[in-house]
Amino acid sequence: MTQAPLRRVLMVAYHFPPLAGSSGIQRTLRFVQHLPALGWQPLVLTADPRAYERTSPDLLPDVPAGTVVRRAFALDTARQLSWKGRYLDALARPDRWMSWRFDGVRQGLQLIREFKPELIWSTYPIPTAHRIGLELHRRSGLPWVADFRDPMAQDGYPADPRLWAAYKDLESRAAAAAARCVFTTPGAAREYRERYPERAERMVVIENGYDEESFARVEAAGAPVAPLIPGAVTLLHSGVVYSQERDPTQLLEALQRLKTGGAIAADNFRIRFRASAAEDLLHGLAKRLDVDDLIETLPPTPYAEALHEMRCADGLLLMQSAGCNEQIPAKSYEYLRAGRPILGLTDPAGDTAGVLRQAGLSAIHPLDQTDAIASGLLEFVSALRAGRAAAASAQAVREASRHGRSHALAALFDSLA
Repeated sequence: MTQAPLRRVLMVAYHFPPLAGSSGIQRTLRFVQHLPALGWQPLVLTADPRAYERTSPDLLPDVPAGTVVRRAFALDTARQLSWKGRYLDALARPDRWMSWRFDGVRQGLQLIREFKPELIWSTYPIPTAHRIGLELHRRSGLPWVADFRDPMAQDGYPADPRLWAAYKDLESRAAAAAARCVFTTPGAAREYRERYPERAERMVVIENGYDEESFARVEAAGAPVAPLIPGAVTLLHSGVVYSQERDPTQLLEALQRLKTGGAIAADNFRIRFRASAAEDLLHGLAKRLDVDDLIETLPPTPYAEALHEMRCADGLLLMQSAGCNEQIPAKSYEYLRAGRPILGLTDPAGDTAGVLRQAGLSAIHPLDQTDAIASGLLEFVSALRAGRAAAASAQAVREASRHGRSHALAALFDSLA
Protein backbone atom coordinates (compact mmCIF):
# COMPACT_ATOMS: atom_id res chain seq x y z
CA MET A 1 0.00 0.00 0.00
CA THR A 2 1.47 3.34 -1.05
CA GLN A 3 1.99 5.79 1.80
CA ALA A 4 0.39 9.18 1.28
CA PRO A 5 2.92 11.97 0.74
CA LEU A 6 3.63 14.13 3.74
CA ARG A 7 2.00 17.53 3.87
CA ARG A 8 4.41 20.37 4.48
CA VAL A 9 4.49 23.12 7.08
CA LEU A 10 6.88 26.07 7.12
CA MET A 11 8.14 26.52 10.69
CA VAL A 12 9.73 29.87 11.62
CA ALA A 13 11.83 29.63 14.78
CA TYR A 14 14.82 31.57 16.09
CA HIS A 15 15.60 28.89 18.71
CA PHE A 16 17.04 25.96 16.78
CA PRO A 17 20.32 23.99 16.89
CA PRO A 18 23.17 24.93 17.14
CA LEU A 19 21.87 27.63 19.50
CA ALA A 20 22.88 26.81 23.10
CA GLY A 21 21.76 27.94 26.51
CA SER A 22 17.98 28.08 26.11
CA SER A 23 15.39 25.45 27.01
CA GLY A 24 13.11 27.14 24.46
CA ILE A 25 14.91 25.27 21.70
CA GLN A 26 13.30 22.00 22.76
CA ARG A 27 9.74 22.89 21.68
CA THR A 28 10.54 23.45 18.03
CA LEU A 29 13.17 20.72 17.82
CA ARG A 30 10.87 18.02 19.17
CA PHE A 31 7.98 19.09 16.94
CA VAL A 32 10.37 18.78 13.98
CA GLN A 33 11.30 15.30 15.15
CA HIS A 34 7.79 13.96 15.73
CA LEU A 35 5.62 15.62 13.08
CA PRO A 36 6.75 13.47 10.10
CA ALA A 37 5.31 10.35 11.76
CA LEU A 38 2.04 12.25 12.08
CA GLY A 39 1.77 13.23 8.42
CA TRP A 40 3.58 16.59 8.39
CA GLN A 41 7.02 17.41 6.99
CA PRO A 42 8.57 20.52 8.61
CA LEU A 43 10.49 23.08 6.57
CA VAL A 44 12.55 25.05 9.09
CA LEU A 45 13.32 28.74 8.64
CA THR A 46 15.71 29.91 11.35
CA ALA A 47 18.51 32.42 11.94
CA ASP A 48 22.13 32.25 10.90
CA PRO A 49 24.21 30.96 13.85
CA ARG A 50 26.24 34.17 13.87
CA ALA A 51 23.25 35.74 15.62
CA TYR A 52 23.49 33.29 18.53
CA GLU A 53 25.43 34.37 21.60
CA ARG A 54 26.39 30.76 22.31
CA THR A 55 26.40 27.69 20.08
CA SER A 56 26.89 23.99 20.67
CA PRO A 57 26.73 21.02 18.28
CA ASP A 58 25.22 18.64 20.84
CA LEU A 59 21.61 18.88 19.55
CA LEU A 60 22.38 18.97 15.83
CA PRO A 61 22.18 15.14 15.56
CA ASP A 62 18.59 15.35 16.83
CA VAL A 63 17.50 17.21 13.68
CA PRO A 64 16.10 14.42 11.46
CA ALA A 65 18.18 13.63 8.39
CA GLY A 66 16.76 15.25 5.27
CA THR A 67 14.99 18.08 7.13
CA VAL A 68 15.09 21.25 5.05
CA VAL A 69 16.68 23.95 7.23
CA ARG A 70 17.24 27.46 5.87
CA ARG A 71 19.27 29.91 7.95
CA ALA A 72 18.48 33.52 7.10
CA PHE A 73 20.95 36.33 7.66
CA ALA A 74 20.59 37.84 11.14
CA LEU A 75 22.66 39.86 13.58
CA ASP A 76 22.41 40.51 17.30
CA THR A 77 22.13 44.28 17.58
CA ALA A 78 23.63 44.39 21.08
CA ARG A 79 26.71 42.40 20.09
CA GLN A 80 27.21 43.14 16.42
CA LEU A 81 25.67 46.54 15.71
CA SER A 82 26.84 48.48 18.76
CA TRP A 83 29.58 51.04 19.25
CA LYS A 84 31.26 51.10 22.66
CA GLY A 85 28.33 49.17 24.08
CA ARG A 86 25.67 51.52 22.67
CA TYR A 87 23.26 51.00 19.79
CA LEU A 88 20.18 52.61 18.29
CA ASP A 89 16.99 51.60 20.12
CA ALA A 90 15.21 51.29 16.78
CA LEU A 91 17.58 48.45 15.86
CA ALA A 92 16.34 46.44 18.85
CA ARG A 93 12.57 46.68 18.33
CA PRO A 94 10.75 44.42 18.70
CA ASP A 95 13.94 42.55 19.67
CA ARG A 96 17.72 42.54 19.16
CA TRP A 97 17.40 40.23 16.16
CA MET A 98 15.04 42.41 14.12
CA SER A 99 17.54 42.24 11.20
CA TRP A 100 16.49 38.58 10.77
CA ARG A 101 13.15 39.73 9.37
CA PHE A 102 14.39 40.91 5.99
CA ASP A 103 16.25 37.85 4.75
CA GLY A 104 13.79 35.68 6.69
CA VAL A 105 10.88 36.90 4.59
CA ARG A 106 12.92 36.55 1.40
CA GLN A 107 13.98 32.98 2.16
CA GLY A 108 10.54 32.09 3.49
CA LEU A 109 8.90 33.12 0.22
CA GLN A 110 11.52 31.09 -1.63
CA LEU A 111 10.69 28.03 0.50
CA ILE A 112 6.97 28.53 -0.20
CA ARG A 113 7.59 28.68 -3.96
CA GLU A 114 9.92 25.69 -3.89
CA PHE A 115 8.11 23.28 -1.55
CA LYS A 116 4.44 24.44 -1.56
CA PRO A 117 3.70 24.12 2.18
CA GLU A 118 0.08 24.19 3.30
CA LEU A 119 0.65 26.11 6.54
CA ILE A 120 2.95 28.59 8.25
CA TRP A 121 3.88 28.23 11.95
CA SER A 122 6.00 30.74 13.87
CA THR A 123 7.06 30.68 17.48
CA TYR A 124 7.81 33.23 20.19
CA PRO A 125 9.72 34.28 22.46
CA ILE A 126 11.62 36.18 19.75
CA PRO A 127 8.93 38.54 18.37
CA THR A 128 10.64 38.85 14.99
CA ALA A 129 9.62 35.24 14.29
CA HIS A 130 6.00 36.41 14.36
CA ARG A 131 6.88 39.43 12.21
CA ILE A 132 8.21 36.99 9.61
CA GLY A 133 5.23 34.65 9.97
CA LEU A 134 2.76 37.51 9.59
CA GLU A 135 4.48 38.85 6.46
CA LEU A 136 4.68 35.39 4.86
CA HIS A 137 1.00 34.84 5.62
CA ARG A 138 0.10 38.20 4.12
CA ARG A 139 2.06 37.60 0.94
CA SER A 140 1.17 33.94 0.41
CA GLY A 141 -2.35 33.69 1.81
CA LEU A 142 -1.41 30.47 3.64
CA PRO A 143 -3.03 29.81 7.04
CA TRP A 144 -0.77 30.94 9.87
CA VAL A 145 -0.43 29.45 13.36
CA ALA A 146 1.17 31.87 15.85
CA ASP A 147 2.79 29.88 18.67
CA PHE A 148 2.87 32.52 21.41
CA ARG A 149 3.91 30.11 24.17
CA ASP A 150 3.64 32.92 26.79
CA PRO A 151 1.93 36.32 26.84
CA MET A 152 3.75 39.12 25.00
CA ALA A 153 2.70 42.63 26.14
CA GLN A 154 1.98 42.49 29.87
CA ASP A 155 1.48 45.00 32.66
CA GLY A 156 4.91 46.53 33.14
CA TYR A 157 6.60 44.25 30.61
CA PRO A 158 8.48 45.22 28.57
CA ALA A 159 9.37 48.19 30.78
CA ASP A 160 10.38 50.41 27.84
CA PRO A 161 7.13 52.06 26.60
CA ARG A 162 8.24 51.98 22.96
CA LEU A 163 9.16 48.32 23.17
CA TRP A 164 5.87 47.56 24.93
CA ALA A 165 4.02 49.33 22.12
CA ALA A 166 5.89 47.24 19.54
CA TYR A 167 4.93 44.05 21.39
CA LYS A 168 1.31 45.14 21.70
CA ASP A 169 1.06 46.06 18.02
CA LEU A 170 2.50 42.73 16.92
CA GLU A 171 0.33 40.62 19.21
CA SER A 172 -2.79 42.51 18.10
CA ARG A 173 -1.97 41.91 14.46
CA ALA A 174 -1.25 38.25 15.17
CA ALA A 175 -4.54 37.82 17.02
CA ALA A 176 -6.38 39.32 14.03
CA ALA A 177 -4.57 37.43 11.28
CA ALA A 178 -3.56 34.02 12.68
CA ALA A 179 -5.86 31.06 12.14
CA ARG A 180 -4.85 29.86 15.62
CA CYS A 181 -2.88 31.38 18.49
CA VAL A 182 -1.23 28.69 20.62
CA PHE A 183 -0.25 29.06 24.28
CA THR A 184 1.60 26.72 26.62
CA THR A 185 -0.57 27.33 29.70
CA PRO A 186 -4.30 27.58 30.42
CA GLY A 187 -3.78 30.94 32.13
CA ALA A 188 -2.12 32.51 29.10
CA ALA A 189 -4.88 31.29 26.77
CA ARG A 190 -7.54 32.55 29.17
CA GLU A 191 -5.85 35.97 29.34
CA TYR A 192 -5.81 36.29 25.56
CA ARG A 193 -9.40 35.14 25.17
CA GLU A 194 -10.34 37.98 27.51
CA ARG A 195 -8.02 40.41 25.75
CA TYR A 196 -9.34 39.56 22.26
CA PRO A 197 -12.86 38.20 22.83
CA GLU A 198 -13.75 38.38 19.14
CA ARG A 199 -10.95 35.85 18.48
CA ALA A 200 -11.46 33.73 21.60
CA GLU A 201 -12.19 30.55 19.66
CA ARG A 202 -8.78 30.79 17.99
CA MET A 203 -6.85 30.67 21.29
CA VAL A 204 -5.74 27.12 22.11
CA VAL A 205 -3.36 25.39 24.52
CA ILE A 206 -0.52 23.01 23.62
CA GLU A 207 1.74 22.68 26.64
CA ASN A 208 5.47 22.13 26.68
CA GLY A 209 6.78 18.72 27.64
CA TYR A 210 9.82 16.49 27.92
CA ASP A 211 11.45 14.38 25.22
CA GLU A 212 11.31 10.70 26.11
CA GLU A 213 13.94 9.70 23.56
CA SER A 214 16.48 12.05 25.13
CA PHE A 215 15.91 10.59 28.59
CA ALA A 216 16.02 7.05 27.16
CA ARG A 217 19.42 7.72 25.60
CA VAL A 218 20.72 9.13 28.87
CA GLU A 219 19.51 6.07 30.75
CA ALA A 220 20.86 3.68 28.13
CA ALA A 221 24.30 5.27 28.40
CA GLY A 222 24.51 3.66 31.81
CA ALA A 223 26.12 6.50 33.76
CA PRO A 224 25.56 5.85 37.48
CA VAL A 225 22.91 7.86 39.27
CA ALA A 226 25.15 9.06 42.08
CA PRO A 227 24.86 11.97 44.54
CA LEU A 228 26.01 15.29 43.12
CA ILE A 229 27.83 16.11 46.35
CA PRO A 230 28.39 13.03 48.55
CA GLY A 231 27.25 13.63 52.09
CA ALA A 232 25.32 16.80 51.32
CA VAL A 233 21.64 17.11 50.38
CA THR A 234 21.86 18.90 47.03
CA LEU A 235 19.04 20.79 45.34
CA LEU A 236 19.47 21.62 41.66
CA HIS A 237 18.09 24.63 39.82
CA SER A 238 18.75 23.94 36.14
CA GLY A 239 18.33 27.04 33.98
CA VAL A 240 18.19 30.80 33.97
CA VAL A 241 17.61 32.86 37.11
CA TYR A 242 15.97 36.26 36.56
CA SER A 243 16.20 39.22 38.93
CA GLN A 244 12.42 39.66 38.89
CA GLU A 245 10.62 36.64 37.42
CA ARG A 246 12.80 34.22 39.45
CA ASP A 247 14.16 36.52 42.12
CA PRO A 248 16.35 34.45 44.49
CA THR A 249 16.46 37.07 47.28
CA GLN A 250 13.94 35.50 49.68
CA LEU A 251 15.35 32.02 49.03
CA LEU A 252 18.81 33.14 50.09
CA GLU A 253 17.36 34.97 53.08
CA ALA A 254 15.73 31.68 54.08
CA LEU A 255 19.10 29.94 53.75
CA GLN A 256 20.63 32.54 56.07
CA ARG A 257 17.90 31.90 58.65
CA LEU A 258 18.34 28.13 58.52
CA LYS A 259 22.12 28.37 58.62
CA THR A 260 22.05 30.73 61.61
CA GLY A 261 19.71 28.34 63.41
CA GLY A 262 21.98 25.37 62.71
CA ALA A 263 19.46 23.50 60.57
CA ILE A 264 21.78 23.41 57.55
CA ALA A 265 25.51 23.88 56.99
CA ALA A 266 27.96 23.77 54.11
CA ASP A 267 28.98 20.18 54.90
CA ASN A 268 25.43 18.81 54.67
CA PHE A 269 23.48 21.05 52.28
CA ARG A 270 23.98 22.82 48.95
CA ILE A 271 21.94 24.46 46.18
CA ARG A 272 23.49 24.11 42.74
CA PHE A 273 22.52 26.67 40.10
CA ARG A 274 23.30 25.29 36.65
CA ALA A 275 23.41 27.72 33.69
CA SER A 276 21.82 30.50 35.74
CA ALA A 277 23.21 33.39 33.66
CA ALA A 278 23.05 35.28 36.98
CA GLU A 279 26.26 34.38 38.76
CA ASP A 280 26.99 37.93 39.90
CA LEU A 281 23.49 38.37 41.27
CA LEU A 282 23.54 35.06 43.13
CA HIS A 283 26.99 35.37 44.64
CA GLY A 284 26.48 39.04 45.47
CA LEU A 285 23.36 38.22 47.47
CA ALA A 286 24.92 35.12 48.99
CA LYS A 287 28.01 36.97 50.23
CA ARG A 288 25.92 39.77 51.71
CA LEU A 289 23.82 37.20 53.59
CA ASP A 290 26.80 35.00 54.50
CA VAL A 291 25.48 31.94 52.66
CA ASP A 292 27.97 31.83 49.80
CA ASP A 293 29.15 28.47 51.10
CA LEU A 294 25.65 27.02 50.62
CA ILE A 295 25.34 27.70 46.90
CA GLU A 296 27.37 26.95 43.80
CA THR A 297 27.00 28.21 40.23
CA LEU A 298 28.11 26.13 37.28
CA PRO A 299 28.19 26.90 33.54
CA PRO A 300 25.86 25.42 30.90
CA THR A 301 26.43 21.80 30.01
CA PRO A 302 25.31 19.69 27.00
CA TYR A 303 21.64 18.75 27.10
CA ALA A 304 22.16 15.06 27.84
CA GLU A 305 24.46 15.91 30.74
CA ALA A 306 21.92 18.40 32.07
CA LEU A 307 19.23 15.68 32.07
CA HIS A 308 21.54 13.24 33.86
CA GLU A 309 22.35 15.89 36.46
CA MET A 310 18.62 16.28 37.16
CA ARG A 311 18.39 12.52 37.77
CA CYS A 312 21.30 12.67 40.24
CA ALA A 313 20.08 15.62 42.34
CA ASP A 314 18.50 14.89 45.70
CA GLY A 315 15.78 17.41 44.86
CA LEU A 316 14.93 19.80 42.05
CA LEU A 317 14.24 23.49 42.61
CA LEU A 318 11.65 25.35 40.56
CA MET A 319 11.26 29.16 40.86
CA GLN A 320 8.54 31.33 39.31
CA SER A 321 7.17 34.64 40.56
CA ALA A 322 3.50 35.53 41.01
CA GLY A 323 3.91 37.96 38.12
CA CYS A 324 4.31 34.93 35.86
CA ASN A 325 1.26 32.98 37.03
CA GLU A 326 0.22 32.39 33.41
CA GLN A 327 3.60 30.85 32.54
CA ILE A 328 5.19 27.47 33.28
CA PRO A 329 8.98 27.02 32.98
CA ALA A 330 9.65 24.51 30.20
CA LYS A 331 12.04 22.58 32.41
CA SER A 332 9.14 21.73 34.76
CA TYR A 333 8.25 18.80 32.54
CA GLU A 334 11.83 17.55 32.40
CA TYR A 335 11.85 17.77 36.20
CA LEU A 336 8.77 15.53 36.30
CA ARG A 337 10.42 12.94 34.05
CA ALA A 338 13.70 13.04 35.99
CA GLY A 339 11.90 11.30 38.82
CA ARG A 340 13.22 13.41 41.68
CA PRO A 341 11.23 15.30 44.34
CA ILE A 342 10.51 18.91 43.39
CA LEU A 343 10.41 22.00 45.59
CA GLY A 344 8.25 24.64 43.91
CA LEU A 345 8.84 28.24 44.96
CA THR A 346 5.92 29.82 43.15
CA ASP A 347 2.48 31.31 43.76
CA PRO A 348 0.15 28.47 44.82
CA ALA A 349 -2.54 30.06 42.62
CA GLY A 350 -0.43 30.04 39.43
CA ASP A 351 -0.22 27.60 36.53
CA THR A 352 3.23 26.33 37.60
CA ALA A 353 1.83 25.27 40.97
CA GLY A 354 -1.07 23.65 39.12
CA VAL A 355 1.29 21.40 37.17
CA LEU A 356 3.01 20.31 40.39
CA ARG A 357 -0.25 19.59 42.19
CA GLN A 358 -1.59 17.58 39.26
CA ALA A 359 1.56 15.48 39.50
CA GLY A 360 0.86 14.77 43.18
CA LEU A 361 3.49 17.18 44.51
CA SER A 362 2.72 19.44 47.46
CA ALA A 363 6.01 21.19 48.36
CA ILE A 364 4.85 24.58 47.01
CA HIS A 365 5.64 27.92 48.66
CA PRO A 366 5.53 31.56 47.48
CA LEU A 367 8.83 32.76 46.00
CA ASP A 368 8.63 36.13 47.76
CA GLN A 369 7.97 34.98 51.35
CA THR A 370 11.09 34.26 53.40
CA ASP A 371 9.20 32.68 56.31
CA ALA A 372 7.30 30.27 54.08
CA ILE A 373 10.43 29.30 52.18
CA ALA A 374 12.44 28.71 55.35
CA SER A 375 9.83 26.40 56.90
CA GLY A 376 9.04 24.70 53.59
CA LEU A 377 12.69 24.16 52.71
CA LEU A 378 13.42 22.68 56.14
CA GLU A 379 10.48 20.30 55.79
CA PHE A 380 11.55 19.36 52.24
CA VAL A 381 15.16 18.67 53.25
CA SER A 382 13.99 16.60 56.22
CA ALA A 383 11.79 14.53 53.92
CA LEU A 384 14.71 14.01 51.54
CA ARG A 385 16.95 12.84 54.36
CA ALA A 386 14.26 10.47 55.62
CA GLY A 387 13.59 9.09 52.13
CA ARG A 388 9.93 10.09 52.20
CA ALA A 389 9.89 12.97 49.67
CA ALA A 390 7.57 12.07 46.78
CA ALA A 391 8.34 12.31 43.05
CA ALA A 392 5.77 12.97 40.33
CA SER A 393 3.09 10.36 39.67
CA ALA A 394 3.62 7.96 36.78
CA GLN A 395 0.44 9.19 35.08
CA ALA A 396 1.58 12.82 35.21
CA VAL A 397 4.91 11.85 33.69
CA ARG A 398 3.26 9.96 30.83
CA GLU A 399 0.93 12.84 30.04
CA ALA A 400 3.80 15.36 29.87
CA SER A 401 5.62 13.70 26.95
CA ARG A 402 6.23 15.80 23.84
CA HIS A 403 4.79 12.93 21.78
CA GLY A 404 1.36 13.91 23.01
CA ARG A 405 2.02 17.59 22.34
CA SER A 406 3.06 16.79 18.77
CA HIS A 407 -0.14 14.81 18.23
CA ALA A 408 -2.10 17.88 19.35
CA LEU A 409 -0.18 20.14 16.96
CA ALA A 410 -0.63 17.73 14.03
CA ALA A 411 -4.37 17.56 14.73
CA LEU A 412 -4.50 21.35 14.75
CA PHE A 413 -2.68 21.44 11.41
CA ASP A 414 -5.06 18.82 9.98
CA SER A 415 -8.02 20.98 10.94
CA LEU A 416 -6.65 24.03 9.13
CA ALA A 417 -5.01 22.69 5.97
